Amino acid sequence: MKKFHSGIGFDAHRFAKRRRLVLGGVRIQHEMGLTGHSDADVLCHAIIDALLGAVAGGDIGKHFPDSDPKWKDSDSIDLLRRTMKIVSAHKAVVVNIDATIIAENPRLASYIDKMRKSIADVVGIKMEKVSIKAKTTEGMGFIGRNEGIAVMSVAAVEV
Repeated sequence: MKKFHSGIGFDAHRFAKRRRLVLGGVRIQHEMGLTGHSDADVLCHAIIDALLGAVAGGDIGKHFPDSDPKWKDSDSIDLLRRTMKIVSAHKAVVVNIDATIIAENPRLASYIDKMRKSIADVVGIKMEKVSIKAKTTEGMGFIGRNEGIAVMSVAAVEV
């Protein structure tokens, strides 16, 4: 009998000058990127944690630690691809992914479908099974002060 498991992911990164902004493997036009050991793709990182959580596989830091130079400037879509090997090793199949990007800027509506497709292609599910929303904090907190971006994600797998 098949069972469903879910996992929750979260990530946040500060804005940084002279970095490109990448979300869900998609290059976003913005004057700043995000700081991080890898390409700092907070969307991919939150999804990775959600998928790993769904299979009780630890977190992104366990598999791709920022203390390891091997992962310096890594493409987070590649990290997501590697995470799918871990998910598969647990004999799990991704059912759906839901993520909320929390940012005052940039406006992301025109990028949402590209991000959904990018993630769906890597995870191996239909784009219709990947939901991505963008929200603001109405000027509150570090996000409201345009200091960074955060993402919350949930993933469901069937085992």
